[in-house]
Amino acid sequence: MTTAVAARRAPLRWRRILLYAVLVMAAGLYLVPVYVLLITGFKSQQEALNIFTMWTPPNVIGFHSFQVAWFGAPDSVGLEQGFWNSVQMVIPATLISSMIGSVNGYILSKWKFRGANLLFPLILFGMFIPYQSILIPLVQTYQLLERYTGIALYSTIAGLVVAHTIYGIPITTLIFRNYYAAIPNEMVEASRIDGANFFSIYRYILFPLSVPGFVVVMIWQFTSIWNDFLFGITLANTPKVYPITLSLNNIAGSFHVPWNIQMAAALLTAVPPLLVYIFLGRYFMRGLMAGSLKG
Repeated sequence: MTTAVAARRAPLRWRRILLYAVLVMAAGLYLVPVYVLLITGFKSQQEALNIFTMWTPPNVIGFHSFQVAWFGAPDSVGLEQGFWNSVQMVIPATLISSMIGSVNGYILSKWKFRGANLLFPLILFGMFIPYQSILIPLVQTYQLLERYTGIALYSTIAGLVVAHTIYGIPITTLIFRNYYAAIPNEMVEASRIDGANFFSIYRYILFPLSVPGFVVVMIWQFTSIWNDFLFGITLANTPKVYPITLSLNNIAGSFHVPWNIQMAAALLTAVPPLLVYIFLGRYFMRGLMAGSLKG
C-alpha cells in the first residue's frame, strides 16, 4: 500500500519540481535588467562603454556614478532636487486622494441617495480618460485660474499635487467603495440607532476598519505618482519643480551617453517604490485578499 501511494506521489513531486524550475527561470529572466542596471552603475565610464563586458561584474566597485547621478556634475544637474520635489508631490497627493476616495466609497456604499448609481459610473469614467486628452485643457485652466484669481498652480508642485489628486480619485473611490460594500450594513444601522451621525459612523466604525484598504490605495497611488512623467513634463515648466522622473530624463550628455551614470540614476529613482513593495508588499496582498478589490 505504501509503495502504491509513493508511486502516485512521484509524478506530482516531479511536476512540482518542474513548476518551481520554470518559476525560477522566469524570475531570473525578469531580474536580468536589474542585474545589468546594478553592475553598470558600479562601473567606470570607460568600462561601461565596452559592450563585450556588459554582462560581467565591474573590475573595481565604485560609487562615483551614484555621486554624480545624485549631486550632478559641472555640466549637468543631478537627482537631488527632483527627488525632494517628488517627495513633496507624492506624499500630499497620495494622502489627499486616499482620504477623498475613502469618504466617497463610504458615501456610495453606506449612504445611498438618489442618483448614486449614476454618479458612481461617472466617477469611474475618469479612469478611462487618457492623460493626453486633458493636458491642454488642464494647462489652460491653470493659466486662467492664475490670471483671474491669483492662485498659481502652473509650474508649481502644488499644481502637480492637484492634478495627481484629482486623477487618482476614480481608482481610490472604486477600491474603497468595494471594500466598504463587504462590511455588513448592520454595523452602520446599529450605529444610527445609537445616535451616531454621518461623520461619527465613519470616524469610529469604518475608518478603523479601513487599514487594509488604505494600504492598497496608498501603495498604488505612491507608485503611480512617483513614476509619472507626462504630468511632470507638461505642468512643471521649470527645473526647480521637476519631479525625479524628469531629472532622470535630463541626465544625458549632448554628444555621448554616460551609461554608468544613467544606470546609477535609474537605480536611485527606482529605490523608493522598490522599498515600498519590499516592506509593505505583504500588507498590499493582505489588503487585496481582505476584499479591497472585490466587486
